[in-house]
Order: sequence, then C-alpha cells, then structure tokens
Amino acid sequence: MIACLRLFSALCLAALLAACAGSPSSSLGELPRTPDASIEQLLEQATAAKSPDQAALLRLTAADLAARQNNPGRAASILEQVQMDQLKTDKQIYANTLSAELALGRSQPKAALTALNHPSMQHLGEMPVDLQTRTHTVRARALEADGQTLAAASERVFMGPLLQGDALTANNDAIWTLVAALPPEQLQSTSNDDMGGWLSLARAVKGAGTLEQQQAAIDNWKAQNPQHPAARQLPTPLAQLRDLKSVPLTKIALLLPQDGPLASVARALRDGFMAAHYQAQQAGQKPPAIEVFDSSRITSMDAFYAQAKAAGVQMVVGPLEKPLVKQLSAHPQLPITTLALNYSDATAQGPAELFQFGLAAEDEAREVARRAWADGKRSAVAMVPKGEWGDRVLDAFRQSWQAKGGTFLGVERIDQPVALAQQVADLFQLRNSEGRAQRLQSTTGAQMAAQPSRRQDVDFMFLAATPQQAQQIKPTMVFQYAGDVPVYATSHLFTNSGDQAMYNDLAGVRFCETPWLLNAADPLRQQVTTQWPQAGGSLGRLYAMGIDAYRLAPRLTQLKTLPDSRIDGLSGSLAIGQGQRIERQLPWAQFVDGKVQRLPDTAP
Repeated sequence: MIACLRLFSALCLAALLAACAGSPSSSLGELPRTPDASIEQLLEQATAAKSPDQAALLRLTAADLAARQNNPGRAASILEQVQMDQLKTDKQIYANTLSAELALGRSQPKAALTALNHPSMQHLGEMPVDLQTRTHTVRARALEADGQTLAAASERVFMGPLLQGDALTANNDAIWTLVAALPPEQLQSTSNDDMGGWLSLARAVKGAGTLEQQQAAIDNWKAQNPQHPAARQLPTPLAQLRDLKSVPLTKIALLLPQDGPLASVARALRDGFMAAHYQAQQAGQKPPAIEVFDSSRITSMDAFYAQAKAAGVQMVVGPLEKPLVKQLSAHPQLPITTLALNYSDATAQGPAELFQFGLAAEDEAREVARRAWADGKRSAVAMVPKGEWGDRVLDAFRQSWQAKGGTFLGVERIDQPVALAQQVADLFQLRNSEGRAQRLQSTTGAQMAAQPSRRQDVDFMFLAATPQQAQQIKPTMVFQYAGDVPVYATSHLFTNSGDQAMYNDLAGVRFCETPWLLNAADPLRQQVTTQWPQAGGSLGRLYAMGIDAYRLAPRLTQLKTLPDSRIDGLSGSLAIGQGQRIERQLPWAQFVDGKVQRLPDTAP
C-alpha cells in the first residue's frame, strides 16, 4: 500500500512539474516547488520528459537542489546538461546565476563573470527583487575575486536601492571595504552620483593623518552629503571609528642608532620619519614634537624609559636593534607605548604596550601565498637561498600556503650558480621523461628519442632570490622546459634600476613590492627623492618604512581596537596581526617587455 502511495505521489509530482514547465504560471525567477522530489527523481523525470523545455527545467531544478544540499560538484555536473536555449528568459537568468555561484565556489571568477554575461541578463531588471539582488551580489563577488575592486564596488552601489534592513547594512559595509582598498589614483572622481560620494568619503578618511582628523573628515563629509546612502547609514567600521576616544599625541621619542652597523639603515628610517613630520606641518596640522635618542649609546632600557617619561614623551618609535626589541618583548609591561622598528623572534604575546613593525621577508612570503591562492593556484614548488634567511622565508610561505589548503610539492635551495640547471631539472622532474624513454627502449629494443617534459602538477613557483640569482633562474627554467610555469616572487629581486636588459631576463615574473617603488607619482616620494636620490632605489623601502612609522604612531589604538581596519602606507597596506605585529599587504607587478607593469589588486 505504501509503495502504491509513493508511486502515485511521484506521478502527481511529475504531472505538476510538467504543468509548471509548460505554462507561464510559475513565478518569474523561481523554480517549481518540489519539496518531496529527490535529485534522482528529477533527473529520471527529465529523461522521460516529452519536451526539451520540460527536460531543461527539471534538470535546472535538480542542479539547484544539489547546490542547496551542499553538493556543488554534482550541481555543476547537472547544470552542464541543461539546454539553456530551452529555458525561458527568467530561468536562463536563474541558471546563469547558479552557474556563477558554483564557479566562484571553485575559485573561478572569470568563469563566473562569463556566465553572468549571458544575453538573458539584459532582462535582469524585469525580474523579482530577490533574484536581482542574488545576481548582482554574485557579480560583485566575482569582480572582487577577479581583482576588479572598483567595478565590484560599483556593482554593489547599483544594487543598494534594492536592499533594506540588515541586507543594506551588510552591502554598505562591503562597499566601504572595497573603496577603502582602492589605490589613490582610483579615488579621483568628481562625479556627484552615489559612487562618486563613496569615493569622496574614502578620499576624506584616507587622507586624514590622525584619528581626530578622520573623525572630523567623516562628520564633514556627512554634512556635505546628507542624502547619500552612507550618510543615512554609516558603514559599521566608520561608525566604530567615530566612537573611538584617543589622547592627543604631543611628543614622540625616535629611538635609533647613530653609530654601528645599522647606522645607515637608521638614517634612512629617520629621514623618512622626519619627512612625514614636515609634510604634516606644511599641511597645517599640529604634529607632535619629535625628540631623537641614540640607541647605540643606551646601556639600560629602563633608564631610557625613565628619561623619556620625564621629558614628557607619550610614545617611543624604535628601537631598531633586534636584541633591544627582544628585551622589550620579554617585559611584562612597558611604561610608554612603543612601536619597535624590528621584530623579536618570540611568537608569544609581548607586553600590551609593545607594537612591532618592520620590512619582514616573512610578510612577503605570506603575501605570495595570499596572491597565488587568490589567482586560483593550488600547488606550488619553491626556490629559496640556502641558509637561515631562506629557511625562515620558506617556512612562512609553506605554513601560510598549506593553511589555505594549498599543496606544497618541493623546494630547491639556491647555493652555487653552476648547480642551477640541475636544481631546476630536479624540481620539475625533467629527467623522469628521459628515464621513461630509456626504460621503453630497454624493453622494446627500439631506438627512442626522448622529448624532455616537466611534471604537470605544478601551478606556480615561489621564488625568494637576489636580482642576480633571479636573472639566472628564469632563463634556466625556459631552457629546462619549465618556462611556462608562473613565478611569484618577493621584492628582493627588484632594485628599480630601470635596467631593461635585466628585466627582459625576468619576463613574466610576478612580484610583490612596496607602493613606494611602484608609485613614482606620490608627492611625498617625489619630495624625498629630490633631496635623497638614493631613496628612488631599493633603499627607498626604508624611507617608506620611516614615513609609515610616523603615520602609524597616532593610530595604533585604532588598529588595536578595530582589528579589521587598515592603513594605506607607502611600505604596504598595514594592519595589526598576532602579537601586535604590523603586517603588510603589498601591491603586485609583473615584468613585461622589459618594463614593470602594475597588476590589479586582489581582495585581502
């Protein structure tokens, strides 16, 4: 009896689906309601369907059910069988939206955008609001994942009027995250529309140097744009920023060595720091007083802090020497908030008053992992210098890469240039193809010509190397039949020398770099390089770090209280990480035809 009832129910369900597929009675943008149907039943009914449009609708319903059951692989497989031209326009929009969502789940934003460019999307504005918002949302996510940050923000601004309540709040927060991540050149809009308002808000907030100035910038912008969506409902990060309280910073101690092996590094840091200070003065701000202390003459950090506190110092920037930073990190607390310009080796939490900032190579290794994963890479090999520095960089990359789910296949450590060819061949298992040919020849007795071929499971190579090493490695990869493997490198291979011949040898290599060296149009950089020409080369990274240390000092409370906030610096996009260490996210460039070409940014 139960079996008969189930059969009767299935027949009724099939009849209902056939009626929905054959008539316009179902709602636009919605699939037929099939609460009791399984994926298998729907596919069986599609096979037995009397018309192609009925079969297409049933398969689309099955694909949607598989996706809702968290089985994206099966959903995509079923969706591939749907004959799109047999669906009505609204169902085509639904199918392509689902296809885009599944592509994003596979980290394939370009495939998602292709699905969303289907001709049916011209009628999206005629669809119900929930389908419109679903489609716009997946398009915005795909654009963001594809590095098209400005376009992603525009998409979300466009869909804003369709939303209300929590959905509107979440969308405004997402818009702010996107526009806040844009480089300065993309914020220069004079448009009076909603998008132009968002860009002017980002310009105002990012252009302010202190917390108080940021808060004033938000209030001034709201007064000038009272009807803007962000003025009516301020994005959550900005609302939190307005509520922060801070003590005005009036005096900073700059603690750097004036003698010893780090003196030249300290000079570049000091000059960058003071350049930012003078720029603030020229802009009419009231920057804190700066008193410089010589850390190379300090015998007791406790005595130094007592002297600084007596002098009215509210913040210490420095020291640079790693042994001194280690001492500070071992203290239970410090009498003055301190931004050290180096990192201790300890991973344990230091005193609450200690922040650490530097140009850590480990940051760049983690940045390579982030960027390669965002670009859809999933398996990696590496080449790093032999020794302790290379081991640290490799460990940082490997840990970050594997934490994302990436596969690490092997490493070669660069030592002797004469060994490079063999190392590249070993890394890409080039000799395996020759070995296979020899085994076949010994088995068959026939002469066989072996065409060398590399292993095919490598998506990219992580490279940390000097310019001289990199100039040899990339051509060697080409010679060893691995020239098609993408290379993602740290900044250490780039000197900004303008040597086109050198860059030709690095053709196709992608590398992360400081905004300082990639943005020659920055006004402060132009001032600094006019006075200190050496700041235009690799030494410029230290000048940028000094400038960023000055800009970080009054905003450490902000970064600590709002851990999702970032500061756009000249050494990178800065955020606070574990152990109150300042972490950098860097822009990217690529060597193309002997020139450095900036690459689009991707989401953090």
